[in-house]
Amino acid sequence: MLYLSGMKHLLIKSISNLLQVREEKTMKISGREMSVLPCIEDAWLEIKDGIIYDYGKMDDFNKVLTDEVTVIDASGKIVLPCWVDSHTHIVYAGSRESEFVDRIKGLSYQEIAIRGGGILNSAKKLEKTSEEELIITALERINEMIVLGTGAIEIKSGYGLNTDNELKILRVIKKLKEHTPVQIKATFLGAHAIPPEYKSEKRKYIDIIINEMIPKIADEKLADYCDVFCERGYYNEAECVEILEAGKKYGLIPKAHTEQLSHSGGTQAAVKCGAISVDHLEYLNDEDIAALRFTETMPTILPGAQWFLSLPYPPARKIIDSGLPLAIASDYNPGSSPSGNMNFMLSLACVQYNLTPEEAINAATINSAYAINLSDKLGSIRKGNIANIIITKRIPSYAYIPYWFAHNPVDATIINGELMHINCQ
Repeated sequence: MLYLSGMKHLLIKSISNLLQVREEKTMKISGREMSVLPCIEDAWLEIKDGIIYDYGKMDDFNKVLTDEVTVIDASGKIVLPCWVDSHTHIVYAGSRESEFVDRIKGLSYQEIAIRGGGILNSAKKLEKTSEEELIITALERINEMIVLGTGAIEIKSGYGLNTDNELKILRVIKKLKEHTPVQIKATFLGAHAIPPEYKSEKRKYIDIIINEMIPKIADEKLADYCDVFCERGYYNEAECVEILEAGKKYGLIPKAHTEQLSHSGGTQAAVKCGAISVDHLEYLNDEDIAALRFTETMPTILPGAQWFLSLPYPPARKIIDSGLPLAIASDYNPGSSPSGNMNFMLSLACVQYNLTPEEAINAATINSAYAINLSDKLGSIRKGNIANIIITKRIPSYAYIPYWFAHNPVDATIINGELMHINCQ
């Protein structure tokens, strides 16, 4: 059970290592810089009224402690910014473990989708589920993610596939913001799949997305972003551009699912639209990497989905070595990544894609915050930033976080300066 402490003034002292300390405002980290993780050993961190107020080395500690200050001894522990999960689908109904078994028996993700599984399966279940039930189950998932150190989340629609149900999901996301302390960004993903009734008339459904869904979503201010699943059998490059440009006219910032199951051309299409991120990238090629250079688009990998679906590794190492930034997110969803454990995502990125712990932590904090326009106030330890903080258990180094896979290294999570009493020893 989560509850807030009500503490307005926190002081964390004797921190073994304070990570991701950025004196200057830093929006994203690229290329070789991703291997650098600024740290202060034997440090302290002061939080006031939900904001990072001050920090430094214990040798220079000169704060006057009063009864109003709550002191936390972090001896042997590491403190760092909360994870930012910039790609999730956590408003969903039911589960899809039967499809997991189908894949074990040899069916591909595409074959399951053709049989009515996948996204269409989730859409059927969601249509029959009330907003109240969706809120309850999504909050359970968010609370689980907080326990694991996540402090900000992007949530997509996409399991509605008609106007009423897409709006239902986005209204649920709006209500979630009122019931949880984490920062939430909402993304409209009406172009996630093609509804069965429009299988031979995709143009009609695209027209509904552009002329009906997007205007209504904008009128109710329900979304920050517009996303498209650019993939063979779903939405092609031209359709991706058309939908994202339509969203831009209503103030929705472009994002895109690209190069997941095949090379679709979605990355270059999204770049043309000025997308803030392109996500998945298993089939990203050298031309795509070249197209990403000198843009503001954040390449984002989703290790959980790649691992769970046994897809090819995305060229994460090549992306960084090409001088680009890289973000990591969970893709938490019922079909291809039923986990919001960002610690495990870091482990997968290090083990499978050969990222260093420094690169993985940068990718899951400041760069993932950038991917949802939050790196000006989240993702780094900087005076004035929102105090979303992880205090680890007693661990020997920050490399232990991805090394200790399938375990939770988090002792406590602080959100908006409030101590969430989870796992505290």
